[in-house]
Amino acid sequence: MNTMLRKSVLGIAGLAFTGGIFAGPVAAHAEPVNSTKPVAVSVQGAQSKIDLNDEQTANAKAIIAATKKAGLPERAAVISIATSLQESKLENLGHLGDANDHDSLGLFQQRPTSGWGTPEQITNPEYSTLAFLKGLKQVDGWQDMPLTEAAQTVQVSAYPDAYAQWEQQATDIVHQHWNS
Repeated sequence: MNTMLRKSVLGIAGLAFTGGIFAGPVAAHAEPVNSTKPVAVSVQGAQSKIDLNDEQTANAKAIIAATKKAGLPERAAVISIATSLQESKLENLGHLGDANDHDSLGLFQQRPTSGWGTPEQITNPEYSTLAFLKGLKQVDGWQDMPLTEAAQTVQVSAYPDAYAQWEQQATDIVHQHWNS
């Protein structure tokens, strides 16, 4: 190896080594790189939380499975679960008689008369979740907007800000069950 080439290689190696010494301590204290976008954009306001029974947990897992089937990220599952927590407390509600809100049914309190599907479809957790997600995908920028705004755009609720109170619990549920 000629002298000039050897000096160049040694010089580059020296710079790389020096850079590693100085950058190493900084990199060692840096936050780990997360390749996925955080599922909570920003939790807004006071948060509510309920204890889930086996049926509610199974419904949350069904929402997560349907979200994965739709090819959507964890954030979509968080929005879906928070919406269901608000609408039905993750209970797959049938017709409630006089206590029914119009003809609202299922996990998302979707209405057959509003075109969400038949009562049988709406009370099927996978179908109702996929129907909700179809509406969510039509909302421009849903991934980056506040949860309550994304949910409200799909649901058109009389209580548009109510979804926000469930974001933390929905996020926790998704974190717990996404990879299980």
